[in-house]
Amino acid sequence: MTSDLISTSNLSFLLVFLEGLLSFFSPCVIPLIPVYMSYLAGNAKRTDSEGNITYERTKVFFHTLFFVAGISTAFFTLGLSFTALGNFFQNNRTLFTRIGGIIIILLGLVQIGLLDFDFLKKEKKIHLKLSEKRMNPLVAFLMGFTFSFAWTPCVGPALSSVLIMASGSSSSFVGNLLVLVYTLGFIIPFLLLGLFTTQALNFLKKHRTFLKYTVKAGGLLLILIGIMTFTGWMNSVSSYLNRFTPQLSQDSKDSIIEKDDVIVGPPEETPSEEKSNVEADGKIPSDTDSNTATVSPEQKEENTNAKQIIPAFDFTLTDQYGEEHTLSDYQGKVVFLNFWATWCPPCKKEMPDIEELYKEYGYNQEDIIILGVANPASDEYPNNGDVKKEEIISFLEDNGYTFPVVFDETGDVLRDYYISAFPTTFMIDKNGNIYGYVPGMMTKDMMNNVIQQTIEAAE
Repeated sequence: MTSDLISTSNLSFLLVFLEGLLSFFSPCVIPLIPVYMSYLAGNAKRTDSEGNITYERTKVFFHTLFFVAGISTAFFTLGLSFTALGNFFQNNRTLFTRIGGIIIILLGLVQIGLLDFDFLKKEKKIHLKLSEKRMNPLVAFLMGFTFSFAWTPCVGPALSSVLIMASGSSSSFVGNLLVLVYTLGFIIPFLLLGLFTTQALNFLKKHRTFLKYTVKAGGLLLILIGIMTFTGWMNSVSSYLNRFTPQLSQDSKDSIIEKDDVIVGPPEETPSEEKSNVEADGKIPSDTDSNTATVSPEQKEENTNAKQIIPAFDFTLTDQYGEEHTLSDYQGKVVFLNFWATWCPPCKKEMPDIEELYKEYGYNQEDIIILGVANPASDEYPNNGDVKKEEIISFLEDNGYTFPVVFDETGDVLRDYYISAFPTTFMIDKNGNIYGYVPGMMTKDMMNNVIQQTIEAAE
């Protein structure tokens, strides 16, 4: 447990904290700080006899605490993928996202003044006073919760990486601790602003001309983010930006998961519910293994009897050569099923190794099947996770990759396997059951290791 507290998947908690801190300085957050603080200051505004404006620190900080509690609730809800509540939010993600998108668009329209055009001159000040009176802990909490979804396009990559590590950590305690550390890094600047609201807002008041344009720009940004949130363009924007990410250098290991980082085991319901970890020698613990140091023979027998077999989700898809692949046809063989995308740097880093394995294991003519899965966009499915099929085929040809890649054009297969990050690799044993999965990039040695473990597991 001590080692888990120091490091999870060889990632320092300090780095996770810094990820949260840097997320605060993203372009989705910084331009809107005057908006947040003005709302949170609410009825804490005080004007002395000389006309100096101050804000009651205790009240503002109290509102800020509920604001960051809303942020924290949103982040932890995203990390609760192994609980019924997390599954409820995941299953209803579209509904919550669209409601949040509408709210954000309305806030943006109010911010730039379009919703007040009939009453702008005579009710503007009254409107602000009403806003101040309405500010209370519940409103502050809802603001934090709602804006957490608005920030997704900017903080999504960093937050997603932490959530992936959290969902695959050795215990729920360590997973929640990772999310907590990231959240602390993100909310501490807000708490500091809550303590020094008077200084912050007075500084902004002195730069009123600049602030006027900043607030308008913030309103436009809110509208844009609201539209993206409502329509689901967030995923497309993230993919687009990643396509321009520079190639990783050959000696870069930032995105490489080392042996001790592999998170593999038979999923109980979804990959995000994975609870097993990797032993020091790199062995993937099966569901008959215990997380305790000592396991009695009786416990081992009980675990073996309780072993849950998860059949692989079958599919029939066509590859880049026009050939159909039905997963169940490969029963009796071990299948290395790799989900990837052309814009994903770790995917591109590991693909040469996958190509080598494809050749070394006999071009899918023997007992090992190497199969990639891509999710191309199309006119019918414009928000899929990758570029169009023709572009994916060109990418494969240009880089000399010959292993078969099937096209999940509807996204059904990705949903069946609960793919939430690229790359993710599933290992299917000879009996057609899911042996385990690996979220993240692997080295060639690791690929060989998980293949051998899957072979041995079915013997």
